[in-house]
Amino acid sequence: MSATPETTVVRVPKAGEMVAARLRRQIVTGQLHEGDLLPSEPVLMEQFGVSRPTLREAFRILESEQIIHVRRGAHGGAQVLLPDTAAASRYAGTLLQYRGTTLADVYEARSHLESAAVAMLARERSAANLRRLNHMLAEGEALLDDPVTFAEKHDLEFHRLLMELSENQTMMMFLDILFSIIESHNEKFIREHRGRPFDTSNVAAAHNAHVKLVELIRQKDADEAVAFWREHLTQITKFMVQDSGETILDVLS
Repeated sequence: MSATPETTVVRVPKAGEMVAARLRRQIVTGQLHEGDLLPSEPVLMEQFGVSRPTLREAFRILESEQIIHVRRGAHGGAQVLLPDTAAASRYAGTLLQYRGTTLADVYEARSHLESAAVAMLARERSAANLRRLNHMLAEGEALLDDPVTFAEKHDLEFHRLLMELSENQTMMMFLDILFSIIESHNEKFIREHRGRPFDTSNVAAAHNAHVKLVELIRQKDADEAVAFWREHLTQITKFMVQDSGETILDVLS
């Protein structure tokens, strides 16, 4: 007796999704630029051979992705927006909230990704990379007597620079999403503890860690740079995440 063949249902994209995909490709490949107005509805309907409801469904898809903005009225139209990491961050934040993700989980993911970025930077660092890192160190040194500003702005900017200089676009995107959550947590933490945990000794320790990391990067000692930075990030997590059960919902809501 022969086995019953397994049935596979293939979902056919709707016409609105297909039109959205065509327009999206034109935006991300640079055929359409930020601020451009899409052709009028009649022109697009003729171009794609679709009805007005189908075209408007495509607009709704692209507007939900925040890569177009539809202006209503006599002088309205669909205007192109650049894809924005902030939109992805908001969606990712909502999804992680729904899953009950803890802050400790976010910080752990950040540690893995940022350590990988440090490894890549240490192996491939250039003179231009070192100049930017040294400039950042000088900015940090100038803020040692202003611990709150150091904690609110400079420290995360240093971490972002490491990510940027790694030049891995995919890691940069994912780290930026994590940083958007960590930045919100940072602001909340500072509001709740203003004047108590942030003093000159704390920011001096953070700055000294930055200096040591840059020196390891200068030496192209990737293994030591990663080990040192992972330990530094572990200490940051212990300092910032004082309740292992605290979730993203407590930060982003």
